[in-house]
Amino acid sequence: MKLEIDYIEFQSNQFEQSKSFFEKAFGWSYVDYGPDYSEIRDAGVTGGLERAETIEAPLVILKTDQLEATLEQVQTNGAEIVKPIFSFPGGRRFHFKEPGGNILAVWSET
Repeated sequence: MKLEIDYIEFQSNQFEQSKSFFEKAFGWSYVDYGPDYSEIRDAGVTGGLERAETIEAPLVILKTDQLEATLEQVQTNGAEIVKPIFSFPGGRRFHFKEPGGNILAVWSET
């Protein structure tokens, strides 16, 4: 099973300032999904900007059409599931930590 990077999420404790910076510096645009989350457009890959008090590294999100099978595959190959499968508007996803310490997510529309 081959997965590709589909989405990257950034966090910001200065949400409006970050949006303004990315828009002015890089020409990115947004689709707002409430006061705490905006989808990033025009960045070469789709992404998101989330309001957060504590900032973590950007979250790389892979897409699959077989969420449960992908979860099993990453576990079998040494990943630790740090957020089990959960639903969100638009689909379902889980987060995992690969053996080197990077946290990634996998999502599916169903």
